[in-house]
Amino acid sequence: MGGCVDKFGFVGTEVVVGGTRYGVRKLLGRGKGGYSYLAEGGGRKAVLKQIHHEPCDFYVFGDKMEAELRDYGRLREAGIRVPEMLGADRAAERIAKEYVEGPTVFECVRDGIPVDGLLGQVREMAARAKAVGLNIDYFPANFVLRDGTLWYVDYECNGYAEEWNFENWGIRYWGRTEEFLKCLRAMDGAGRQQ
Repeated sequence: MGGCVDKFGFVGTEVVVGGTRYGVRKLLGRGKGGYSYLAEGGGRKAVLKQIHHEPCDFYVFGDKMEAELRDYGRLREAGIRVPEMLGADRAAERIAKEYVEGPTVFECVRDGIPVDGLLGQVREMAARAKAVGLNIDYFPANFVLRDGTLWYVDYECNGYAEEWNFENWGIRYWGRTEEFLKCLRAMDGAGRQQ
């Protein structure tokens, strides 16, 4: 992301997660819960997420690592398309997950590529989440389009609340709305968050 610094100094190093050694290639971005890196190991690309404990003005966290593991299971049980978790290291507060290659919905909207054709897929995910009492984070940087299929690449989910569902909150960012443009300016046109 624009202005995002590799706080952990992982780029160009190797990190072991779940018994697999990953060469860290680049910083993908920083989210509310951690820093995400593109890495390669075990013959495949992966995303390494390193949990951080930096303050967040609009979100209160408990045990972030426990939440990642729990939420991954809840999303899979709900039938929401998420990247496979490849490994976890609780002590280091780090996870490795499948890298889903493709543009984020954020990048598509930023670049003027229409995303109306994806609304059916995100609404299907929203319905699956609601059916089990959950909301996912509908911010468009959390969705990647690969070969016409939309993936939710974050593991965050919370108890269902109408105000945070797709139709009342998420859709505000799935077009060049004032909310999206304000975010774009604040992020300096940045890209991927995982």
